[in-house]
Amino acid sequence: MPTNAKIVAVLTAKPDKVEDLKALLAGMVAPSRAEPGNLRWDVWRDQADPARFVLDELYVDSAAVAAHRETPHFKNYVSKVGALAERSAFVLDPVQVA
Repeated sequence: MPTNAKIVAVLTAKPDKVEDLKALLAGMVAPSRAEPGNLRWDVWRDQADPARFVLDELYVDSAAVAAHRETPHFKNYVSKVGALAERSAFVLDPVQVA
């Protein structure tokens, strides 16, 4: 039985790129949430550092993650995010999830 796949990404905007990063992330919300295998796609902002954003994504399974990475909106995001932010992304499997 397939298990959900979670992605957590931490992005810290480069100097003078906070608004550009925020706009890029905002453009990902609707198309990502509309994907058939997407269960959650949220953007959070660090209260201690307004240049740091956290993406909270949940997919029905790893195949849905793979499909997400093939979408035009994800490919556009990947082509631009490196110029705007330092990024760490983690694809996670459930261990103990309520």
